[in-house]
Amino acid sequence: MEKKNSVLEVSQTSAAEPIGFKPLYAQVRDQLMRRLVDGVWAPGMLLPSEIELARQLKVSQGTVRKALDSMTADNLLLRRQGRGTYVAEPEESRILFQFFRLAPDVGTPSFPDSRVLSTGRARPTRTETLSLNLKPTDEVFRIERIRSLSGLPILIETITLPVNRFPDFDHLTIIPNNVYRLYSERWGITIGSAEERLKAISASSRDAVKLGCHAGEPLLLISRVARDLEDRPVELRWSRCISREIHYAVNLR
Repeated sequence: MEKKNSVLEVSQTSAAEPIGFKPLYAQVRDQLMRRLVDGVWAPGMLLPSEIELARQLKVSQGTVRKALDSMTADNLLLRRQGRGTYVAEPEESRILFQFFRLAPDVGTPSFPDSRVLSTGRARPTRTETLSLNLKPTDEVFRIERIRSLSGLPILIETITLPVNRFPDFDHLTIIPNNVYRLYSERWGITIGSAEERLKAISASSRDAVKLGCHAGEPLLLISRVARDLEDRPVELRWSRCISREIHYAVNLR
C-alpha cells in the first residue's frame, strides 16, 4: 500500500511540474537570432546556405529551414529566388508596411513623407518612463514631425527615444524619413515588433493648425511601443491622425 502511495505522489508531482522543452527548430532560431542581435549578421547581408548552417549548428538541414522560415515569416529575413536568404533591411517595403497601417480610402497605399518640426532632450514623463522601462533620472530625446501623403498632412507624431540607447542622437543634422533604418545602421538596433493602441480624440488648436483641420475635429490617436530583437522597448510613438481620406488597415488571419 505504501508503495502505491509513493508512486501516486511521484505521478502527481511530475504532472504539476511545468514543461520547459523547446522544439529543436526554436532552439536553432534562438541561436540565429543572437547573430542578428550581436551584429554578426547585418541588414542586407547574405546568409550562409542551409547546408552550411546545419553543419555549423550540428542539426539537420530541415531543422535549419524551419527556423529560417519562422524568421522570414516575422520579416527578419528575406528570401530571394535563386539568390539566397538575406537579412531584411528596414527600407524593404515589407518592413515599412509592417509598421505603417494607414492607407488612403482610394488609391494605392504608399509610405508618407516626413518633416521634422522640433527635437529636444528632456526628463521622461511618467508614461514614457513606464513604456520604455526607464528610471525617473534617465533622459529621453523627443522628435515631433508632420507626415504627409501626396503633399497633404495626415498626421503629427511625437517619437520618444531613451538617451542611453541612442547616444548622440541630438548631434544629427538630418533625421531621415525612415528612422527604423537609421536605428539599425547607426546604433545597431533592429525593430523586431511593436504594440499599438488606438483611441479617438479631438484635435487641439495646435494640431489643427498643423493638419489644416478645425480644433475639436475627430482624430485617431495611435500609441506605439516598438521593441528590439531582444523584446526590449526602444521607442514610444504617439501619432495624431486626421482620417478624412485615410483609414487604419490590418489583415486578420
